[in-house]
Amino acid sequence: MKVLVFQHTDGEHPAAFTVHAKAVGDAMTVICLHRGESIPALDDFDVLIVMGGPMDVWETDDHPWLIAERTAIAAWVGTGRPFLGICLGHQQLVTAMGGKCARLPVPQIGIGTVTQTNRADAIFDTLPQRFPALQWNGVGATSLPQDAVVLAEGPACPIQAIRIGDCAWGVQFHPEIMPGLVASWLSDTGNWEGAIDWLGSEKAAKDFAQDSENHAEAAWTLSKALYDGLRASVRKKT
Repeated sequence: MKVLVFQHTDGEHPAAFTVHAKAVGDAMTVICLHRGESIPALDDFDVLIVMGGPMDVWETDDHPWLIAERTAIAAWVGTGRPFLGICLGHQQLVTAMGGKCARLPVPQIGIGTVTQTNRADAIFDTLPQRFPALQWNGVGATSLPQDAVVLAEGPACPIQAIRIGDCAWGVQFHPEIMPGLVASWLSDTGNWEGAIDWLGSEKAAKDFAQDSENHAEAAWTLSKALYDGLRASVRKKT
């Protein structure tokens, strides 16, 4: 299987999904849009994964590639091939397909509980009804595309996971977490200061880093379930 990944910042890479792909012999191509890399021919790939990033969907003047990415997402979803959007990637899916996103009243950061609202799904029915997930975002989906189904919700950001059609998924949380990943995000001065601002203190930011390390094992199970679901969707299409 050939996996295409759109990446938006050096730090928010596929992480656990890279390991899952390698374990089963899948080929993964990562396109770093923030570095000016071009979107390749979509016909050459079986799955598209779109990662997170600190930019917002409406910041197209500073990040003009957001528009090209949305065009590619809409074209991809139209083919019926499996798609997974993570955090910003989820918001890009919503926007590309006609929905809207806006700032949350209170930003999310930390390990929170996600609750499923619809178990009739090829991927999410393999997960527990409630599961922990890492959150780090100040924007959420507020209006969904007409054919979107909400799969999971959370207290601070009601729309945590959606499906559009039968094989395009978006998740607001970060399932890709591995040991050391959040620590690497926090090593960036802007991320560190942002975490302190959102959490209220340096101690809280350090606690968040430790909580993220403790969460890595649960996140691994989550990311593997999502990746296995994407692969199963590819097999159904062939």
